[in-house]
Amino acid sequence: MGSKNKLKRFQENETFSNVIQPTRDEVVGRFPLKGKWNTHFKNDNPIVLELGCGKGEYTVGLAKKFPNKNFIGIDIKGARFWKGAKEAIEEDLPNVCFIRTQIELVDHLFGKEEVSEIWITFPDPQIKYKRTKHRMTNTAFLERYKQVLKPEGTVNLKTDSEFMHGYTLGLLHGLGLEVLYANHDVYKNEGSPKEVLEIQTFYENQYLEKGKPITFIRFKVN
Repeated sequence: MGSKNKLKRFQENETFSNVIQPTRDEVVGRFPLKGKWNTHFKNDNPIVLELGCGKGEYTVGLAKKFPNKNFIGIDIKGARFWKGAKEAIEEDLPNVCFIRTQIELVDHLFGKEEVSEIWITFPDPQIKYKRTKHRMTNTAFLERYKQVLKPEGTVNLKTDSEFMHGYTLGLLHGLGLEVLYANHDVYKNEGSPKEVLEIQTFYENQYLEKGKPITFIRFKVN
């Protein structure tokens, strides 16, 4: 993407009512919507997050399927989620919002037990050992998710990385956390939730064209 396109998208994001772009200090200090997201959506419907949302395919796709839930995509790359934010506005989806910030600040954005569900779609597996701290299902991230999720809340991991799938399953079993469902090839093996099969991201389509299996895990951290 050219720098002119990025600049244009950044500028357009500034005009979108469904995009929030706080500074890091604003998030770490006292984020005004923490524990009060019902005031933003003007309802008490369940809140679902897509972390590292990219173009926002799952944020928007799930919002269309479940109008009685509120969906928030979080990513530091605003030029990417511009597409999802624009689509949500054009299709008049009031239950969609995007936040431009670092994912590791999730527990500063939401109050205790304020979130019902988390989706992590095609994260960088960070295969090198020295990158372990950046894996979105490592113990530090799981602890952050635990802080904001309701007791019955779930985390969904959809990835093309067999390493990430295996790493996460091993970690969950080692920590004694409940795995509700696991599938190492969702399009080959039956049983995956409809939303796993019916919503596909830009990168997922590329992986499928290469014949890579797509994996999925649904688990609890509480």
